[in-house]
Amino acid sequence: MTTKSLPSLDHRQRFREIAKTLQRTMHNPTMELDHGSPWELLVATMLSAQCTDERVNQVTPALFRRYRKPSELAAADLPELEQLIRSTGFFKSKAKHLIACGKAITERFGEQVPHTMDELLTLPGVGRKTANVILGNAFGQPSIVVDTHVKRVANRLSLSRSDNPDLVEQDLQQLAPRSQWTAFSQRLLLHGRYVCLARKPKCHTCPIYRHCQWKEKGPQ
Repeated sequence: MTTKSLPSLDHRQRFREIAKTLQRTMHNPTMELDHGSPWELLVATMLSAQCTDERVNQVTPALFRRYRKPSELAAADLPELEQLIRSTGFFKSKAKHLIACGKAITERFGEQVPHTMDELLTLPGVGRKTANVILGNAFGQPSIVVDTHVKRVANRLSLSRSDNPDLVEQDLQQLAPRSQWTAFSQRLLLHGRYVCLARKPKCHTCPIYRHCQWKEKGPQ
């Protein structure tokens, strides 16, 4: 994936300063969805759409006890599954996607979560964001996850000027060394979740405040 033009040297230098500061202040950016396998991470990530990781982590223990592998979820009773995941929101569509995803992985991939972007995108309910979560956190492949937090922070820092997640991903790929993709995007995600909030950002505690070009940022 490429963009029309490469970032300027000044832009790259500012990115390096941002990345260095976030690495210093957030040395080990951990995935906050509880999981014990690529399959569990896939299910948890699908449930996390429009829902907090905290809520998903409250739901998945019972869900994983009831449906331990893709084939079991593929054969799930829809009303029962809906009830188990109800509190994550949009539970009807999520339940249908989970059952369809379980069937696809069982029938086409021998109950093993695929480990390429192209294959993951063939699964029901899986888009680039979910696929990148799996690739980076389950299989150790460099990937940039662009969720609502990453998109917001990237825009406020002028690392990307796009509202399109795919284009934000491309912009960040242009800036970050491939080996840093997964960790850097996770740091942006956590920074957006806990500091650079959507409505009331905590500018007074922001470690990268001086690099922020957002016109609406508050005082420090």
